[in-house]
Amino acid sequence: MIEALARHHGDTPTASIQTIERDMFGDVPWVYTLVASVAGSIVGYASLYPLVQLQLGSRGIDMHHLFVEPRVRGAGIGKQLIAASIDKARDLSCTYMMVGTHPENLNAQAIYLACGFERRDGTHPRFRYLI
Repeated sequence: MIEALARHHGDTPTASIQTIERDMFGDVPWVYTLVASVAGSIVGYASLYPLVQLQLGSRGIDMHHLFVEPRVRGAGIGKQLIAASIDKARDLSCTYMMVGTHPENLNAQAIYLACGFERRDGTHPRFRYLI
């Protein structure tokens, strides 16, 4: 799924099992990864990494990846992963969550807005969820 998302965005995936294990399960995990399954099969994931605003004493989380297998899209799995990500952010004492989209991904932008995010555009569309 990581490779599929990379290719979708025109990237050449170079991650290996070793780098993924290091980043998700190493002594110091670099990302939090939530998975969605249907009938015992993983069909989507969200990958989160910490953010901070030291000057404000504020913790945040960035949803770096959100991916749902094409065959199960439209079943609400993406929204469930977003909700689970917000819950994880709360568990980590975060006060906000950020996510970015490709400028042309209007469907994702609409979903984030429907989930309560607010636009925070810069170079690309960005959205923030205050917790």
